[in-house]
Amino acid sequence: MGFEFEDVGGLRIGRYGAGPRVIVAVHGISASLMAWGAVARRLPEGWSLVAMDLRGRGHSASLPGPYGLPRHAEDVLRVAEHVGAGSDAVLTGHSMGGYIAALAGAERDFGRVVLVDGGLPLPQVSEDDPDAAMEATLGPAVERLRRTFASAEAYVDFFKAHPALAENWNADVEAYVRYDLTGPEGALRSRAVPEAVREDGRSMRIEGDRVAAALAAIKAPMRLLRAPRGLLDQKVGMFPDDLAAHWVARVPGLRDEIVPDCNHYTILFDDRCAATVADRLTSSD
Repeated sequence: MGFEFEDVGGLRIGRYGAGPRVIVAVHGISASLMAWGAVARRLPEGWSLVAMDLRGRGHSASLPGPYGLPRHAEDVLRVAEHVGAGSDAVLTGHSMGGYIAALAGAERDFGRVVLVDGGLPLPQVSEDDPDAAMEATLGPAVERLRRTFASAEAYVDFFKAHPALAENWNADVEAYVRYDLTGPEGALRSRAVPEAVREDGRSMRIEGDRVAAALAAIKAPMRLLRAPRGLLDQKVGMFPDDLAAHWVARVPGLRDEIVPDCNHYTILFDDRCAATVADRLTSSD
C-alpha cells in the first residue's frame, strides 16, 4: 500500500489508507507529502492520513505565490474540506508544517492538533542577511535548491551525506528523496521552488505573534512531540527544554513530549520514532 494521489485545484494530495478516522498532515519548509509515508504506514486499522505537497513544493510546485504561512493554512483548510475531515479529524504538522497547522487549527475545529518538532514561535534574532541565516539553520536542505545533479543516484548520494540522515538511511528516506527530483537527466534538481522556500522562511520570522495568538485560540487538545537533536543532528534540538516549558505554561492544554533518540528528520523516518508519532496521532490519552 502507498499514497493514492489526487489533484485539488493544483495541489497534489496523497491519501494513505481508507479508514474513516482522518489525519491531515502538513510537511516542512523544503519537504513534500512523502515525509509522512513512514508514519502513515504505521497507523492502526480504521485510520487514514491525508498529506499534501504545499504550493511551491513537490507536485504542487507550479502553484504560484504569494506563499507564506497564512496562505498555506488556507490551502490546508481547503484540503480538509475537500476530503471531508470532520471536527474529530486530527491535524498535524512537522517543522514549518507545525506553524501552518497552528494557524489552520485556530480557524476551524479539529479533534486534536499534534505539532511534530514545529509550531512554537522562536525567539527573534537580528540578522542582516535573512537568507544566510536560513541557510545556516537548514544547511543542505537549502543548499540543494541551488544545484543540479547528473543523476538520481547523485541526488541520493547528496542526501546520504546529510548529517541528520547519514547514519539513519532507510527505504522511507530514499523514497522521499527520489520523489523530490525533477528535470532532465544530467540536470536534475529539487522540485521545491527556491523563492517559495525563501518567502516561507521570512514568513516564519515575522509571523511569531500571529502563531502565538493561534496557539492560544485552538480549542482542541494539543500535543508537542519534540526531537532531542536538531536539524543537523546537533545535540540540542529545535526546541530546547526551557523554550518548550515557556509555551506549555502559556498555552493551556498543550502537552509536551520528547521522542527519544531522534533528530528533527528521523522523528518521522526512523521506525521506532515514526511508530511513536503514529501512536500519538491516534491515541486519545
